Amino acid sequence: MKRTSLVMAILAALVMALALPAAAKTTYISIGTGGTGGVYYPYGGGLAEIWSKYVPGVKAVAEVTGASVENVKLAHKGETVIGEIMGDVAYQAYNGEGKFKDKPQNILAMAAMYPNILQIVTRKGSGIKNVKDFKGKTVSIGSPGSGTAFMANLVLKALDIPLDSFNVRRLSFNENANALRDGTIDVGIWVVAPGTSSIMDLATTHDIEMITLTPEQQKKVADAYGFYTPWNLDGGIYRGVDKPTPTISVWNVIICQNELPEDLVYSLVKVLFAQNDYMQKIHPFARYTTPENAVKQSPIPLHPGLIKYLKEKGVEVPAKLMPKG
Repeated sequence: MKRTSLVMAILAALVMALALPAAAKTTYISIGTGGTGGVYYPYGGGLAEIWSKYVPGVKAVAEVTGASVENVKLAHKGETVIGEIMGDVAYQAYNGEGKFKDKPQNILAMAAMYPNILQIVTRKGSGIKNVKDFKGKTVSIGSPGSGTAFMANLVLKALDIPLDSFNVRRLSFNENANALRDGTIDVGIWVVAPGTSSIMDLATTHDIEMITLTPEQQKKVADAYGFYTPWNLDGGIYRGVDKPTPTISVWNVIICQNELPEDLVYSLVKVLFAQNDYMQKIHPFARYTTPENAVKQSPIPLHPGLIKYLKEKGVEVPAKLMPKG
């Protein structure tokens, strides 16, 4: 009797064990951002937070990187699953052009984030008013592998300003600010959303000026590259810079490996758009991260997971944004 009871108890335990769901597999996601002095890093931190919290089985972490160009290469090689990059970099990387000549990268778009603005900063009183005044000066064009350096090179090329006409430094955003404080550079170039912390901090301790582009220069850059558009940076964002600054903008996109599973990407973008109010608390420019802008502003084809979400929302996806194959 006791033996029968023991056997029955064991069988009951086995049945209960088999009825329990298998332990959920954790999917680890690495998000390539940029340096801590820009917007990519806090924005990526927000992505990691909402995805880890609201996508079952996902553990995401934001990684400090060299930004756009490095993020593409990491995603292509599989070292970083998801990356924040500028649209000009995305276009040339996907199509195997420019810096990626004959080496198209295995990436697709997950979302359009917000426009980045070319912000060229100098100390007040430097006498530098326009990019044509760079000759003989010391100018930081952005850290190696960054979208800032990528865009700076293209813009200066379009404006016929050779790099050998001035002293080139390749510094990060925080290094730009420190070098301007110390007077070791005359100009620092940022390509970032307005109100970035490194410029804000610099402007609290030193008087700064924003270097402008003329309307003719804006048009020349926009005509040379379809992914750049003229932009007037509002006055009042940085202390002492009260007037609008004519400059250039480029959209940022979230990219991922083209082989990332459709269901996973669908879950990620669904949470991204659902938690947009929270993302706006991290940076107000997150208001641009919408399903509609994914279609209007992406320079490369969209991942099938995003396409599935857009179709559910009734957003039409043009043929040019459909992935190959």
